[in-house]
Amino acid sequence: MLETIELETGPNPTAAVIWMHGLGADGNDFVPIVNELDLSGAPSIRFIFPHAPAIPVTINNGYVMRAWYDVSPGDLESGTKRADEKGVRKSQAEIGQLIAREVERKILSKNIVLAGFSQGGAIALQTALRYPDKLAGVMALSCYLPCADSFAAEAAPANAKTPVLIAHGTQDPVVPYAMGKNSNDVLVKAGYAVQWREYPMPHSVCLEEVRDIGTWLTSALTSVPQA
Repeated sequence: MLETIELETGPNPTAAVIWMHGLGADGNDFVPIVNELDLSGAPSIRFIFPHAPAIPVTINNGYVMRAWYDVSPGDLESGTKRADEKGVRKSQAEIGQLIAREVERKILSKNIVLAGFSQGGAIALQTALRYPDKLAGVMALSCYLPCADSFAAEAAPANAKTPVLIAHGTQDPVVPYAMGKNSNDVLVKAGYAVQWREYPMPHSVCLEEVRDIGTWLTSALTSVPQA
């Protein structure tokens, strides 16, 4: 089981957000944002920030850092990213274990949101849209849809209508804007309920985006039928 940081917005949480960091960061990266979110209309939430494993990253000369999967120089060519499929699927399984743990803690899967930034957002999309049980939503920030070639065959019917938030910076030099927009277009064409947001920023998070995240999370976690 991955090591995690947990933060609860109130007693006896009935919802959970599992939020994955980007390459080279760790679970602490997005903890401060929780206090900046307007979640006044949302139920009590347990935020879970897992630490990715430390692995050698090829594009960084094999330097060992926290990463959800490996990245090679060729992965950045021609505006495409060919994800390390083995690493992606390993992380998918590890996030699946965190979902299962929340279910054991009496939080229904339909009240669980997967979220992530950059590599973490890619893993959020990979896991949520293939997860066999209904989830509350998936939030993908400054990222792209990995393993796109197998997506149509592996997409889970249970999450075909799950809300999706995709947000991207128009000046992103790390994950080009076109990659995020293309992932949005693929999901919209497949019939997913996607909200697209773009901001005049690089590979980062801005205040307007934080406001939009709070609004979207509240909606995703309050529109779920509880029967």
